[in-house]
Amino acid sequence: MAHNIYEGFGMDTISLAGPIEAKLEAMLQAGFSQVMLKANDLVGHPQGLQAAVKAVKASGLRGTGFQVLRDFEGLSGHLHDYKVDIAKSMLEMAAALDCKVLLACSSVSAHATHDLDKIAKDLRKLAMLAVPFGIKIAYEGLSWGRTINEFTTSWDVVCRADAPNLGICVDSFHVLAAKTPLEELDFLDPRKIFLVQLADFMWNETKSFEERMQTARTFRVFPGEGVHSEALVELVTRLDRLGYSGDYSFEVFNDDYLNLPLPLVAARARKSATWLAEDVLRRSTPLPNAMRLKAAS
Repeated sequence: MAHNIYEGFGMDTISLAGPIEAKLEAMLQAGFSQVMLKANDLVGHPQGLQAAVKAVKASGLRGTGFQVLRDFEGLSGHLHDYKVDIAKSMLEMAAALDCKVLLACSSVSAHATHDLDKIAKDLRKLAMLAVPFGIKIAYEGLSWGRTINEFTTSWDVVCRADAPNLGICVDSFHVLAAKTPLEELDFLDPRKIFLVQLADFMWNETKSFEERMQTARTFRVFPGEGVHSEALVELVTRLDRLGYSGDYSFEVFNDDYLNLPLPLVAARARKSATWLAEDVLRRSTPLPNAMRLKAAS
């Protein structure tokens, strides 16, 4: 097995095809020590959820987080009750996997309110539901969200909610697609950034919400492979200067990668982690006698 990459970087299961066991093995062989887990990877296991949980634990990979709770906030009546029930089940799965972070994406539902105080109240409720599990909620502004579509607004509602275990997820794709000024990162509290997801894409801009959604779900690429490398470097270095010391997960949805052998895709992720850790953040592997990543990749 390859030497572990700087431990702050991890892959997402959505980048790889095949059963969960094969995905975990490919990540391990590429030198990763953590994995961002997606619910349907687990519940879709032929032997059921418990077998999937067992496979994750047996791999030795740490769960970066668990995703994704969608369209939770801003609803009322039976819709709200329904989503609370879904959230409880997601939290139970995350806890079973020892994942300490649940990712919640901003609502795209036409039935959700635009009222930021109501959104904040719902997010506080979600955070309270997560407390008994010891789980933190990372709230992410989707760049096509109904009301919250930039991290600046997700930060606003997280501050309004004022719950210790509620923070934000910064996703580079959504930051770049929404063209949110990177200077706005400087106003975040690094202690409330619970997850950073990294990806790039192949064109300079997305001209509509529909194009953003299509690109996000089918044609993201790893950092260093797209046309926004300069902005990604600035994003990562700004977060580093700010004092962010948490995880970076490669959130790369790519239909082409799902048709490639898993080791090839994991090697691309490794190359990206090497670039970010050694060239961008100027960090090296934590093992003093380990082979340098550049030489190993």
